[in-house]
Amino acid sequence: MTLPADALRRDADGTPTALRAPHADLTRWPADIAAYPGLRLIDLDGNRLADLPPSVAALPALHTLLLYGNRIGTVPPELGDAPALRHLSLGGNGLTDVPDSLWRLTGLHSLNLAENELTGVPDGIGAFTRLRMLDLGHNHLDHVPAAVGELTGLTDFLYLSDNGFTVVPESLGRLDRLAYLNLTDNRLGALPASIGGLAGLRELRLYRNRLTALPDSIGRLPALRELHLADNRLTELPAAVGGLAELRVLDLRNNPLRRLPESVAGLTRLRHLDLRATRITELPAGLAALPDLEKLDLRWTKPEVLPDWLSDLRDRGCAVLL
Repeated sequence: MTLPADALRRDADGTPTALRAPHADLTRWPADIAAYPGLRLIDLDGNRLADLPPSVAALPALHTLLLYGNRIGTVPPELGDAPALRHLSLGGNGLTDVPDSLWRLTGLHSLNLAENELTGVPDGIGAFTRLRMLDLGHNHLDHVPAAVGELTGLTDFLYLSDNGFTVVPESLGRLDRLAYLNLTDNRLGALPASIGGLAGLRELRLYRNRLTALPDSIGRLPALRELHLADNRLTELPAAVGGLAELRVLDLRNNPLRRLPESVAGLTRLRHLDLRATRITELPAGLAALPDLEKLDLRWTKPEVLPDWLSDLRDRGCAVLL
């Protein structure tokens, strides 16, 4: 196998510290990978590698291992003993399982196992207390382990989209530093009341589930800026949503909503309200006074009476789409 000429990056004294060859059509690992003990980063995303040699785990300085979008069918158990590994990406490989030893990598800061064929995650994941980002999206998980609530170091992202589970554990509410939560494309019929504990959450994505109602605690998310609820089964919203003082985007399209609570008048930072394909027959007058509203989308929704204040919204620059 021939590496691209610039694949090996060296430090000032000539020691190889990084191997970068993403999307280089590689089918085999360099035979002498163990000869580069100073490697801190290996980025071989988007190749055609079919294996992960155990010798990679023995690299004493390896900090980041990126292997997204290859054809790796099995992960060697030795990887769980990689001494310095902090960032691991094995998504998009079609993995049906990972060795139990992987859950010994408790020093990880990010773990990407998305777009595989995983059906479960063990409770051992709760030991990953240094983890800041976890991506388990696009697998076949039938449940979310309660141990996820132990990941209190999560500050960036938690992706659980496109799996198929029907509930999320109450323990999720312990992740009070998490900024982004993606639960789209599952079969959720309800959210736990503990959702209100996600004090740092800025974006919550829940579209394409089976939600019929939201808990009142949804209004206790002081940092939330985007709430995406499209393609659910909501017929109404709790008045508590009016407490989302930082909300900028509220997407409710394709829900059988019949009304909005008057409390939406409290969403004074709201910029985009999407009501497409709902069953709302009357709009609350409080929408007219929202000072930052830039877009009100009413396409495929037929209020019985179009209020006069819609023209006032347009006059001040808000895009009203009918």
